[in-house]
Amino acid sequence: MLRDVRVLDLSTEIAGPYCTKLFADAGADVVKVEPPAGDPLRTWTAAGAPLDGADGALFRFLNASKRTAADAGELVEWADVVVESGPPGAVEAMRLHDRNPRLVVVSISPFGHAGPWAHRVATEFTLQAWCGSTGSRGTPDRPPLHAGGRLGEWVAGSYAAVAAMAALRTARRRGRGEHVDLSMLECMALTMNTYTTVFSEFLGWPPMKAPARTIEIPSIEPTADGYVGFCTITAQQFRDFLVLIERPDLLEDRALATPAGRSKRMAEVLEIIHAWTRRHTTDEIIELASLMRIPVAPVGNGRTVLEMEHFRERGTFVEHPDGFLQPRVPYRIHGPNSFWARNRLSEQPKSRPKAEGEGDLPFEGLRIVDFTAFWAGPSATQVLAVLGADVVKIESVQRPDGMRFTTTNPGDDRWWEWGPVFQGANAGGKRSVTLDMNRPEGVELAKRLIAGADAVMENFTPRVMDNFGLGWDTVHAVNPRAMMVRMPAFGLDGPWRDRTGFAQTMEQITGMAWVTPDGSPLIPRGTCDPMAGMHAVFALLVALDQRDRDGEGRLVEVTMVEAALNAAAEQVLEWSAYGHVLERDGNRGPVAAPQGVYACRGDDEWIALAVATEQQWDALRDALGRPGWAGSPALDTAAGRRAAHDDIDTEIARWCAARDRDEL
Repeated sequence: MLRDVRVLDLSTEIAGPYCTKLFADAGADVVKVEPPAGDPLRTWTAAGAPLDGADGALFRFLNASKRTAADAGELVEWADVVVESGPPGAVEAMRLHDRNPRLVVVSISPFGHAGPWAHRVATEFTLQAWCGSTGSRGTPDRPPLHAGGRLGEWVAGSYAAVAAMAALRTARRRGRGEHVDLSMLECMALTMNTYTTVFSEFLGWPPMKAPARTIEIPSIEPTADGYVGFCTITAQQFRDFLVLIERPDLLEDRALATPAGRSKRMAEVLEIIHAWTRRHTTDEIIELASLMRIPVAPVGNGRTVLEMEHFRERGTFVEHPDGFLQPRVPYRIHGPNSFWARNRLSEQPKSRPKAEGEGDLPFEGLRIVDFTAFWAGPSATQVLAVLGADVVKIESVQRPDGMRFTTTNPGDDRWWEWGPVFQGANAGGKRSVTLDMNRPEGVELAKRLIAGADAVMENFTPRVMDNFGLGWDTVHAVNPRAMMVRMPAFGLDGPWRDRTGFAQTMEQITGMAWVTPDGSPLIPRGTCDPMAGMHAVFALLVALDQRDRDGEGRLVEVTMVEAALNAAAEQVLEWSAYGHVLERDGNRGPVAAPQGVYACRGDDEWIALAVATEQQWDALRDALGRPGWAGSPALDTAAGRRAAHDDIDTEIARWCAARDRDEL
């Protein structure tokens, strides 16, 4: 559907190639130009499988449907968008806008191209520590734990795709492009620590003080034959959970009503939960909990997720041309001229009239009717609002956005305004209205808003909008030009269609939890919400681009779990292509050796350290004072250091324990 968009991909690794993959999947003409040594992912497998001269499966997944070229050459003049991931200053030195003034240049780097940290080196592992994610995960008696799977790189790629589409929209209107400077750290700070800064402001914590390490209770629990995943975001869900585990006597225990209260009694509560879960199989628990509308899921990995009936029935996994399985594009645009029938589309876009009030921001002139709640949907509409769209958020007094109930100030007269995640995801210029959707008058008022909108967005289970009388057929009849973006957890069809699910549910199903950390699986905590949100924005912009050609509204289905499966794709690729199930490895990982979180002098002070290159290993030896053990030739390679990781950890831990964190 983006068949007139031309993208020059100068990036390597995951974030940039995933950004341009989204463009290629949507029909854009993407040309990849690699450095002389090639993209490092060509020779990469997470489990170290022999490639025998073939490209790695992850590289092939990210770069299918792209053309290749030896150098950029005249492609700069040809392109609409350039995506690059080089060091700060490199793309500026190329003076691309002198050669093509309308070009959109998207730069993806660890810390951004400006500021005192611009030239610092980092890996996704150390960025997780910088953004606050690692420090809040785990239990106080153990080291902080990172989330496996390099999730921050996938997050950055999805944000980069949205930023590129937004900048392209502006460039087409103005006739000149701009440079988008995307910091991976800032993307991860937004998506991987659940608005810690907003919590600090609301609770009066000292600036940047992280909360204590915690795990969710209940979350991933042992069963008679494996694991099962729960997610009780709301108070009612936890009350229902107590009934599920046959402990209604605990309903009056007010200390257990909050996550903090359960954490204080962790050992006691987990013993109670496990006494019930270990007596039942995973399937039995899922069946019972689903009937009670408690978010519940099997805990998947790269092998078992392929066997889940919902994904088999929906055709979620497709065969790559080279024979291995991979997740499909995580959205579908339904309609007579849909994404799946793009060969029927007009070759040239019709001229698009300037909308009334359209100005400097990319989405000025667009109106969004926002039925979304919690975090996934609001994160999407927030980006649209910040970039100029008129977003009208609809709630009801009877059933407000569930994130309002995470209030940090329940005694306040306006307690509903004190939810940090609610404010974090809904600040930025949204307007708000309350409608009683159970009354005909409320539905009619909603239809009046829809009649003047460019898009309707919602992330309920599919039955909810139909019950309101506002399904796709009604929306399309009220406004044939309006898009309807639906973001159900599991899709508009399939066996799990009407199950509830949150980000944590997706992390349990897709394998994200399976590779975090070294004991029982542990959820990364929330990343799947904004991941789904950014895929929804991208899909909406693709659909709006097509509407500029033919004037037609479309139904856009963005399935939360399928966006998460794309971010966890490497697990399926490793199993399908090489027969390896990726496992938990604590704070270690395949990218760097040594890699870990080490205690420093002081109370609960830690640093995250990763050595990803031989040059970095040499620099670490200098910092250590060139001790004899570090000079062993066996440690000159990553494989050698990985084999000696336990011994290296012991030495680094001793060195760190004698020094202050800030000194290190």
